[in-house]
Amino acid sequence: MSASVIPGAIVLVSVALAIWQFVVAMRFPLHRRIPDPGFAPDISILKPLKGADSETRSCLKSWVTQEYRGRVQILFGVHSPADPVCAVVRELILTHPNVDAELVVCPKMPGPNAKVSTLIQLQRLAKYEVVAISDADIRVPEDFLQQVVAPLAKQDVGLVNSFYRLVHPRNLAMRCEAFMVNGDFWSQVLQARSLGRLDFALGAAMITTQAKLREIGAFDSLVEYLADDYQLGNRIAKTGAEIVISPVVVESLSAPMTAKEVWQHQLRWARTIRVCQPAAYFFSILNNLTFWSLCWFLSNPPMMAVNVPFFGACLIVRIITGSTIEDKMTKSYDWSTFAMAIFSDLVRPIVWALSFLGNTVVWRGQKFRVLRGGKLVPCS
Repeated sequence: MSASVIPGAIVLVSVALAIWQFVVAMRFPLHRRIPDPGFAPDISILKPLKGADSETRSCLKSWVTQEYRGRVQILFGVHSPADPVCAVVRELILTHPNVDAELVVCPKMPGPNAKVSTLIQLQRLAKYEVVAISDADIRVPEDFLQQVVAPLAKQDVGLVNSFYRLVHPRNLAMRCEAFMVNGDFWSQVLQARSLGRLDFALGAAMITTQAKLREIGAFDSLVEYLADDYQLGNRIAKTGAEIVISPVVVESLSAPMTAKEVWQHQLRWARTIRVCQPAAYFFSILNNLTFWSLCWFLSNPPMMAVNVPFFGACLIVRIITGSTIEDKMTKSYDWSTFAMAIFSDLVRPIVWALSFLGNTVVWRGQKFRVLRGGKLVPCS
């Protein structure tokens, strides 16, 4: 009996966390639109790019074809003119002559973060006060700018960002990662927000102002960090400004990844969060109903008559909450969610444990050490 007390207590905590996560997700007005935002300042869009795949054109076109009342400038930044994405950008510029878009070669590398290095050079060419920053593999709805910029009309708002969903997973590993994002990550962010103001940003798509960027030292202050989106939101939040999450969801169309690449991505993500928010990440292991109910089940074999139905009930709670949250995000039902909810819960403790057993990550094919606070140091 004594061996099962601690796992049993943690199971109760996990149940409470799962229900809490479910409630905040259900209450959030995901996908809701503002009927007539009205506020439409001129915007400069900064798009750092590297490489191209079958989804690149679709993602970039969604930014070129925005339905927006204000003026829009789009700056596509590449490190090298030989990058294959240049052909995609030139074709889009040619076929949309009325759009103020430009391909900018950004050869300088002032720090280890290549994306931020490009943003530093793009910002100098930005014509407008409001600035949108987005990852290369993000596709947005036609009304994205019109909807997401609206909160900036309030003076206390410093940055607006969006949740993202992973679409078109190509294999089991990518499907598992898709569930972690679509069925867990966004609701966990809302869970954190329910405790107080957000002090970080989600990098898929963010909108802020030149004034706020100057206040935190612009992108130059982020070039040595891996989690530039976290750092950007954290530094803006420290100025007293509010970080707002828009109900508008964007899509992440990741290039096909092998199981090894997905694993490296998960480990990089875990180690990044660990160094940025060590205490919160350490206790995040408690939010795993499948794992802890399994530990409780195995810790007290003599009570199988009680263990079996309780363990089954925990799995049902996990499957129902996880599948409902993912369904709200994706607006489509997927039977594989049942298995993914359980499978991802069993994988996550392994990733969590390994995140404490090293500080190296693989990013864009290069190996780095991540120091305390999130600074990057290239491995020789």
